Amino acid sequence: MWDAVADGLRRRGLDVVLAREAGLDAADDPAQLAYATADGRVTVTFDTDFQGLHRQGVPHAGIAWTRHDKYSIGELVELLEILARTSTADDMRNCLEHL
Repeated sequence: MWDAVADGLRRRGLDVVLAREAGLDAADDPAQLAYATADGRVTVTFDTDFQGLHRQGVPHAGIAWTRHDKYSIGELVELLEILARTSTADDMRNCLEHL
């Protein structure tokens, strides 16, 4: 699913990096969040563990979370595009956005 979401966002002109593309698909959640934070990227995830990292006060560039069964690929692409185009890096810093 993530490949299709990334492709859809890229077709809309957004800069997207999948964990797999960054060599982090086997990395733990804190390492993935640290990579995204260092690169100034919002983490998009279905994984509730990222909500826990947010609650623990782990700094991040933003987390967009949703349930895996809530949206179709097209709906998720549309929501993420809206989020990307309406939020600044400052808006998203240390923000957990429930989609």
